[in-house]
Amino acid sequence: MSAEKKRRFTAADVRLAVVGLFVVLAWLGMGYRLFHIQVLAAPDLARQGLEQRLVERELAPQRGKIFDRNGEILALTVEAQSLYAVPDQLESPLWVAQQIGGALGVDGDALYQRLTSGSSFVYIKRQVDRETAQSILDLGVKGIYAHPEPTRVYPAGVTASHVTGFVDIDGVGREGLELVYDEALTGVPGKAVFERSLDGTPILQGYSDIVPAIPGVDLYTTIDLPLQYQAQKSCADAVERTGAESCWVVALHVETGEILAMTGYPVFDPETRRTVDPACDDLEGEERSTCLAFRNFVIRGIYEPGSTQKLITVAAALEEGEVDINTVIPEVADELELKPGACEDDDDDLYGCYRDFSRHETRDMTVAEIFSQSSNIGTIKIAEKLGQRRLVQYIQAFGLGKRTGVDYTAEAAGILNFEAGCDICWASAAIGYSVAATPMQMAAAYAAVGNDGMWITPHLVAARTDVDGDIEPTPVETKQVISPTTARIMQELLAQVVAEGTGIQGSVEGYRVGGKTGTANRIGPDGRYTNETRASFVGMAPISDPQVVVAVLIDNPSREFRTGGQAAAPVFAEVMEQALHRLAVTPDHAR
Repeated sequence: MSAEKKRRFTAADVRLAVVGLFVVLAWLGMGYRLFHIQVLAAPDLARQGLEQRLVERELAPQRGKIFDRNGEILALTVEAQSLYAVPDQLESPLWVAQQIGGALGVDGDALYQRLTSGSSFVYIKRQVDRETAQSILDLGVKGIYAHPEPTRVYPAGVTASHVTGFVDIDGVGREGLELVYDEALTGVPGKAVFERSLDGTPILQGYSDIVPAIPGVDLYTTIDLPLQYQAQKSCADAVERTGAESCWVVALHVETGEILAMTGYPVFDPETRRTVDPACDDLEGEERSTCLAFRNFVIRGIYEPGSTQKLITVAAALEEGEVDINTVIPEVADELELKPGACEDDDDDLYGCYRDFSRHETRDMTVAEIFSQSSNIGTIKIAEKLGQRRLVQYIQAFGLGKRTGVDYTAEAAGILNFEAGCDICWASAAIGYSVAATPMQMAAAYAAVGNDGMWITPHLVAARTDVDGDIEPTPVETKQVISPTTARIMQELLAQVVAEGTGIQGSVEGYRVGGKTGTANRIGPDGRYTNETRASFVGMAPISDPQVVVAVLIDNPSREFRTGGQAAAPVFAEVMEQALHRLAVTPDHAR
């Protein structure tokens, strides 16, 4: 019996031991697991848990401001509200489209289509002012909400639109200085990382880390806002007075190349403009007018400068010693044929047959008389002494045929049309044909004469702030294109044009003014010249010490105002008078 009991005890004991062993192993496993979780893996698990509760948000930088030369704000960013709808929550999408859309100036039909398109989120109108947004929210319409969104505003309105340009709905520069300096104005985004609770709210004592956004730089332009306003008003008045398509003005400070004013008419509102238009030349009617309002012809438009080009031709001949102002050019007729048969065929393409604007008897004329009376034939005879090679060298030296480097978008380079084998192109170029330039290029060329022969890069931004808030001036390039002696002679010749020649309407009381008129025929679709003109005037003041150059271009005025003296010179006088006043330039007591 005892042996049998002993055997049963042993088996039970074994079973119990096995069970006990499993229990011990289980507890050891659980203990190890607990040790692993709480000790060995604790850092990783804590990190994973934290990461699940962390949220990262981008911090948008504040876009930089744009100022005029006197500290007046031309562009800045302000907080606004964007209204949106959750269509599934709307009780009546049609009512929202008609009533709320109508109140906000939104097309009701288009809004209704978007509200019923199946989208879960629809903007009603973006970037409205806070008061307007709140008035809509106060209606208590279910499914309509708002969120903050910055918007760009332009306190000067249309006055500086051709300078500042504009940004799109997302705040990205699309035109003007907003585009040229977009990266600098935008700044660098920051980020905020914070720990949130289950309901998504930040945990006040939780983890947080903020990398501040770096705001965009501020731009300090060379523009004088009161002068800019006067230039635009004078342009608008000129378009109405002459029946022209458009008018464009640029004013430069002679010594520095600073652009004091740059504007035109028609104009556009930078706060409502969001997209870039196609080329204006392919449009007609109202679409063309709208496009012209947007296009900055001062920098992007090219035209044949006509007689204003004669400044370069005569300056080159003086600089090369081929003539002086008293040199007599014999037998200056009112018509010159360089291509056989051109004049008999009444070929008006200005490649072979050249005429003076006013008919006159053949006579001897001095260089000074030729320039003052703007004789095409006399100027061609002067250019003949230079020859094409040297004439082209001076045209290029004065900056025509290549971009000036002005800090603006899509600057045109212009055209120098000297075809291979064309042995008379020099004659057309001498009087402002076969050459296409921008108003900015012509202003810079005249400024070089006013600056004692020193050409300087025109520029819109005088300085900008760096990341530390310090002011960085804009670097400019300079080059000597003619001697100071030749430049001063040309200044006096320009003064004669205004005093007793074709530019008399460009005079400014109290100052000696110098300038040159220009009248050039426009080219039609068939490539031939039409009876439509582009009238221009470029000049400087005071002649005793030139401070300002103003260039004016009137595009396609009515026939009674077809010349530069009739259409453009009065605009020049108004803008120049204001410019001299703004710069406090002492009158030099001209009669």
